[in-house]
Amino acid sequence: MIITTTETIPGSTIKEVLGVVEGDVVMSKHIGSDIAAGFKNLVGGEIKGYTDMLDKSRKEATKRMVEEAKKLGADAIIGMRYGSSAIMASASEILAYGTAVKLK
Repeated sequence: MIITTTETIPGSTIKEVLGVVEGDVVMSKHIGSDIAAGFKNLVGGEIKGYTDMLDKSRKEATKRMVEEAKKLGADAIIGMRYGSSAIMASASEILAYGTAVKLK
């Protein structure tokens, strides 16, 4: 599966637009991550637990988006983007979305 943030794929022609596909995941923070984040707030620096959680969330959201595109018979996803939001104090949502297409 080709995934690109651009609207075209160099050297390829879009035969058919299949529609928007998305993958969504909501992850909650572990209490240990919150405690570590509190300490990092005092001294500064990267909060590794949150970075790892968001990385895992992006990968899972992308995987779910690709699975949806495959169900439609897509060869590629163009215009791919990520979105995020806080669902509640201890959870965030990561959304991966794009346009599924068939190539010639």
